[in-house]
Amino acid sequence: IIPVFLVRRPANRVPFATLEELLLGDFVKYSVRDGRELNFLRRDSEAGQKCCSFQHWVYERTGGGLLVTDLQGVGMKLTDVGIATQAKGYKGFKGNCSVSFIEQFRALHQCNRYCQMLGLKPLPGAHPRPRKAAPAKGKNPPSVPSGKKTAPKKPREPRGLAPSQP
Repeated sequence: IIPVFLVRRPANRVPFATLEELLLGDFVKYSVRDGRELNFLRRDSEAGQKCCSFQHWVYERTGGGLLVTDLQGVGMKLTDVGIATQAKGYKGFKGNCSVSFIEQFRALHQCNRYCQMLGLKPLPGAHPRPRKAAPAKGKNPPSVPSGKKTAPKKPREPRGLAPSQP
């Protein structure tokens, strides 16, 4: 997770700003704050699998009391993460995301090879990762139109000097 710096600007109307490294490349959300979006880049890319395993590791190490969420960035350079804690907070730490994200994570997480490498236990209520079925020899599977239209991705605004939030 890249660092964010607080910069003092005494001659400016807004005397403080946050500053972070400019991320060049395709900006990807590996996990989202609401936990409802199942993202194929999260599940199938190496960076996405590592993010999911990191979430699982944090969840297990804190006994389900804390979850790092909203993992997003370019490659393995992540920025602007969120923290979900149990209703009263984890060891006094109050997160910035709903406790429901923890429940959604527990229900939707699919362990991957990095979870196995870390020796993480499968989560109660989690769905096992479905295996891809091998195509039948000599037959082409029927194509089913999804009926879903996708809009082109909106480019992400650079995160240079932006006024800090109070």
